[in-house]
Amino acid sequence: MGLLYLGTPLTWEEAKNHADHVRDHGITQFLHTWDRVKDRTGDELLWGDEVEYMVVIFDDEKKNAKLSLRQTEILEELGKAVGTLHNDASLSTSVPKFHPEYGRYMLESTPGSPYTGSIADLLSVEANMRYRRTLARNRLKENEIPLTLTSFPRLGTAGVFTEPHYDPKDAKSSHSLFLPEEITNPHARFPTLTANIRSRRKSKVAINLPIFEDERTPRPFVDPTIPWQRDIYPEDPEAKNGAALIDHIYMDAMGFGMGCCCLQLTFQCCNVNEARRMYDALIPIGPLMLALTAASPIWRGYLADVDCRWNVIAGSVDDRTPEERGLEPLKNNRYIIPKSRYDSPAYNDTVVPYDEAIRNRLLSYGVRAEGIDDLLSKHIAHLFIRDPLVIFSETIHQDDSSSNDHFENIQSTNWQTLRFKPPPPSSSIGWRVEFRSMEVQMTDFENAAFAVFIVLLSRAILAFNLNFYVPISKVDENMQRAQKRDAARTQKFFFRKNVIPQGYATLAASSPSSGSSTPSECSDCGMAPQVKERKLRNCFPTLARPPTIDDGLVEDEYEEMSIKEIFCGKGSAFPGLLGLVDAYLGTLEATPDERKQIDKYLDLVRGRANGTLQTPAAWMRSFVRSHPAYKFDSTVSQEINYDLLIAVDRIERGTLRVPELLPEDYGQPHLNGFH
Repeated sequence: MGLLYLGTPLTWEEAKNHADHVRDHGITQFLHTWDRVKDRTGDELLWGDEVEYMVVIFDDEKKNAKLSLRQTEILEELGKAVGTLHNDASLSTSVPKFHPEYGRYMLESTPGSPYTGSIADLLSVEANMRYRRTLARNRLKENEIPLTLTSFPRLGTAGVFTEPHYDPKDAKSSHSLFLPEEITNPHARFPTLTANIRSRRKSKVAINLPIFEDERTPRPFVDPTIPWQRDIYPEDPEAKNGAALIDHIYMDAMGFGMGCCCLQLTFQCCNVNEARRMYDALIPIGPLMLALTAASPIWRGYLADVDCRWNVIAGSVDDRTPEERGLEPLKNNRYIIPKSRYDSPAYNDTVVPYDEAIRNRLLSYGVRAEGIDDLLSKHIAHLFIRDPLVIFSETIHQDDSSSNDHFENIQSTNWQTLRFKPPPPSSSIGWRVEFRSMEVQMTDFENAAFAVFIVLLSRAILAFNLNFYVPISKVDENMQRAQKRDAARTQKFFFRKNVIPQGYATLAASSPSSGSSTPSECSDCGMAPQVKERKLRNCFPTLARPPTIDDGLVEDEYEEMSIKEIFCGKGSAFPGLLGLVDAYLGTLEATPDERKQIDKYLDLVRGRANGTLQTPAAWMRSFVRSHPAYKFDSTVSQEINYDLLIAVDRIERGTLRVPELLPEDYGQPHLNGFH
């Protein structure tokens, strides 16, 4: 969620006149931040998760599951409940926080205070997530449920999919053929962002997902539910003029992407250098985690031939003009921009446009202030080729020494798989990295498992100085492969063959193929911790960053591997990501019970990676295709959607056992009485 001001938003025609001002002062604000905290070091590991929910209302009589547009009222009720809990001195856990999101049916939740590096905090994540879900559930109507769904299967269908129901003919900000105005959070930021993307782009966004061709899917598939002849807004003819592709599911509004839910993690790093190191190391991991958490195979009431949300979100915020998309010669714009604002980060072997003046300004400043090198300068200068999409008249002029709002205006609207986050002004928060690629899972157990895995992998990266570098063009290719149907089982991904630096050779012996394994001893681990610790460390002895890949025979450094090989190991030389995590766990002083719980989470990751457990997307697709009302024509009807979401709720509650999706013991009573 971006910055939420109370003020007067500018239209695109007004805002574009202030774009250079925002960029210039945004860089000034970053430089003030750099001066203030560039030498800050020694911060402990603090981290948190963001879990997003869709509030779904069930009409049992009509067998219809709809999106409840009561976000404002629900957040008011949650605010009262949270206030009461803050006053309860006997409460042993921190009070969680709830936030609005783009969709008026969405809620975002975060822990009340960051987790630390303690093993106890690591193992509290699932209970904390469950506590938040229960708090939300208790403030809803009897027939409303907070579901952690990545995408709502029938968003934008011709039927009734919201409560209350609205007609899309009044979609004044998006001009969508499918989504009503009322589906968007009413805060001025969100409809302004929607309208300004459309205005800057000079057309509506155009998202097309390939249809899943089932036995009776019409061929060619021409969507009969598109109102081809509507004539209300100037953009209405776009669908019939080529925006809607044959054999594809067509979507035309920001709400289809920003109305999705996800699971995000943010880590505080020891210092800026460790933050940069973590950012680089996790970039190749993003596509892999997208494939493992795939959870969105249904769009606008149709089965798609993809399993993930990524290209939908990328398309939903694509504000590039025809010139920037390379469709017209550059005349009024400065760059051809190869990607949307929402995509994988760009570096290394791809053509990356950046603002040369901003790069030179940062470099010349770096000579005086030290630390702003060419890579960091290009990173910031690349972000700042974008225009600010939402400007409030009251915030145009700021004190650059005490505010970073102009910087965040650009930074927060570059939605990428990773985000490098400088410390905010007047705050104790340090340098952070946000991991953003994962799809939210149906259960708190799954979400906690993937959170725990990423936290432990991040520690292994630092402890063993792991090198995951591959060319960014291969990361981009991996992002596309990750979204394909059943990618975790069927696709191969580019990954580095040797991730372990010299001095860590014995790590390769740790490659658990299944289940819990005894943590491997690391007798030759160089800078890795030698004494077992009770806490996940954040600061390690200074090591050289892994070498980059711009010299030598790059092609020899990586190869195509299956998800199973990347996570579970390949031969004796490559231990797999789970093997690396297992080796790191060998440096911790965990009790048998703690290790047993950690292994439950890692076993879920292992099951997804080796194919013994389905992804949520694979399970949903199978559920639809085995439903008695399914006609094998790719259509997910109102009745099928209702039964699907009832099943999702039962799975989350633990009353429906699905051993193909979750471990056998998942249905046991939940911890701490939260359910």
